[in-house]
Amino acid sequence: MANLIEVKHLKKYFETPKGLLHAVDDVSFHIKAGQTMGVVGESGCGKSTLGRTLIHLLDSTGGTIFFEGKDVTHVNAKQLYDLRADMQIIFQDPYSSVNPRMTVEQTISEPLLISGRFSKKELGEETERLMDMVGVDRRLRLAYPHELDGGRRQRVGIGRALALNPKFVVCDEPVSALDVSIQAQILNLLMDLQDKYGLTYLFITHNLSVVRHISNDICVMYLGQLVETAPTGGLFNNPLHPYTKALLSAIPTMDIDHQQERIMLQGELTSPINPKPGCRFTSRCPFTCDHCYQPQQLEELLPEHFVSCCRARELNDL
Repeated sequence: MANLIEVKHLKKYFETPKGLLHAVDDVSFHIKAGQTMGVVGESGCGKSTLGRTLIHLLDSTGGTIFFEGKDVTHVNAKQLYDLRADMQIIFQDPYSSVNPRMTVEQTISEPLLISGRFSKKELGEETERLMDMVGVDRRLRLAYPHELDGGRRQRVGIGRALALNPKFVVCDEPVSALDVSIQAQILNLLMDLQDKYGLTYLFITHNLSVVRHISNDICVMYLGQLVETAPTGGLFNNPLHPYTKALLSAIPTMDIDHQQERIMLQGELTSPINPKPGCRFTSRCPFTCDHCYQPQQLEELLPEHFVSCCRARELNDL
């Protein structure tokens, strides 16, 4: 299966009064067409910045982005206009991401109108088709966002994102602002749409149970860098990085006979502003050694299982 998205050494820095904030720093991965790459990590680790940089909502500082084998790192206005139809995003907050002065019909039809591909009659028919596709009743076509619950608002956002039949969609924590029962409905909708239309997702979340349910592969981010990437089963069954193990230990379980021991991280977070070379997890890692302060690289320790940790082999008996 060919790669739809390939990222090599991607960087996104922000200028601050104290120096450069390394939000995304030397990130490399690929996503196969029709599959889902999950991105997990603590709040502030750079997940959303990564997704927005991929689809050019933010300009990259360095590195290369390939889409269908073509370098799309730097594009002009015309190229970006064409690229927008193929790369879209579903935002986290279903209320702030829509215009409160636009009805459901106007919100979903806006990208169709801008594209110029549809006549007035076709515009109405396509809008109704999209509403049916994402499960928004047609009687709500003239409703405003404040008249909808969170689940319906997010469905409207999904319909807008999929209006021009994109190939790649960044899902930026699309269910974190919803009730648990609604979360399951939206996740199932996203998976059904992926199966039906062959969509490729970058699914950003801090909910490990959600990412396990929807992802084929998972990247674990820590302060702007990838510390571990692996197929979903391999990551959950055999985590190799100390940070990944701590994350997975925090997942609640209903099995009272086999409670997992919680790994409590101690120490201060390393500043992402002008960080020193080496592993950024050293200040919180119980296994830190002198080699950890040297630059780290992702290394394939198991088939398709990459880890950025100089002690991973030793700690996992590999």
